[in-house]
Amino acid sequence: MRRLPILATIVVLLAAGTMVALGVWQIRRAQEKEALLTRYEAARNLPPVSYPTMPSKSADLPLYRTADAVCVRVLGHRATAGRNQAGDVGYSQIVDCTTGAEGPGLAVDIGWSRNPNATVTWSGGPVRGVVAPDSRTRMRLVAATAASGLQPSAPPSIADIPNNHRSYAVQWFLFAGLALLIYGLALRKRRGAPDQQP
Repeated sequence: MRRLPILATIVVLLAAGTMVALGVWQIRRAQEKEALLTRYEAARNLPPVSYPTMPSKSADLPLYRTADAVCVRVLGHRATAGRNQAGDVGYSQIVDCTTGAEGPGLAVDIGWSRNPNATVTWSGGPVRGVVAPDSRTRMRLVAATAASGLQPSAPPSIADIPNNHRSYAVQWFLFAGLALLIYGLALRKRRGAPDQQP
């Protein structure tokens, strides 16, 4: 009877254990994401707030909540991929503003256009909208009404947030199981092979 190959067994067990640990981690991430989505869903039904200063942690961002703000002075303009309320693909026009002498600043999605270089004539003022994630400023206000010459941008949707951690967990568990199964079959074949004579 052939002896169990110790080194190969250790390597396979370590690999399978790592895959199981990654699967467990993905389950924890799924639970965290589900709690976050629940919080975002609740935020949609809360009364409007004044646009907040920038929190230190991303988890504290008031995303998906209605907010009021005042753009005191327009500092710049940029365009990013976006959709209008009908779901058409185009460009959201975003204006960066000051909110006061020492304010934290404000990014406002003032509307949608097909042209990324659309003329923006908005000069600021009071604005109400929904707080959305922003890749540059972490959050921006998607205005409920569009500036002149633009269409309203689609408000942020919780449905756009991926939550596929559980499927990743299943994949890691399957990889671990397959690794053990393949190794088990290899051991079985090895034990069934005749010993070579010297």
